[in-house]
Amino acid sequence: MEYMFSQGFLGTRAPLFMDVVTIIVAVLPLLIYSAIMLAKKGLYKLHAAAQNIIYVVSVLVVVYFEYGVRVGGGFDTFASDAEVSYTYALFVLIFHIAIAVATFVYWTLTIIKANGWFKNNEIPGEMTNKHKLMAIKSFVGIIFTSMTGIWVYISLFI
Repeated sequence: MEYMFSQGFLGTRAPLFMDVVTIIVAVLPLLIYSAIMLAKKGLYKLHAAAQNIIYVVSVLVVVYFEYGVRVGGGFDTFASDAEVSYTYALFVLIFHIAIAVATFVYWTLTIIKANGWFKNNEIPGEMTNKHKLMAIKSFVGIIFTSMTGIWVYISLFI
């Protein structure tokens, strides 16, 4: 797994795994939006499959990221050469983590509920409005998670 810590491809001092994760985080809202468009077109099974795949891949990306951070020395190591102050970088990180954890919990609940409702033929149907509201909240959280994740990357490596 040494390749993870080789020079990244975005032209910063970030290791490869940080560049990979940052690109995935940046693209995540677009992937989610694409899956939402499937539902708007009435392709509910495809929408459900896409959302579940995106969710599982996102969890795997977070595991990959956490492994890289732990093996790479943790936040202190990455923040030690940052152009911004340690306090600023830490604030940005804590802000990102708070949004990301809240979003992850709510997105997980949304996925679990949606899968149950879909299995029980309640969406599309009587639970559609509830699902849409939960999905919108999850999507907004994902957008903010993406934005703050990019902010962390910029703070630490640019």
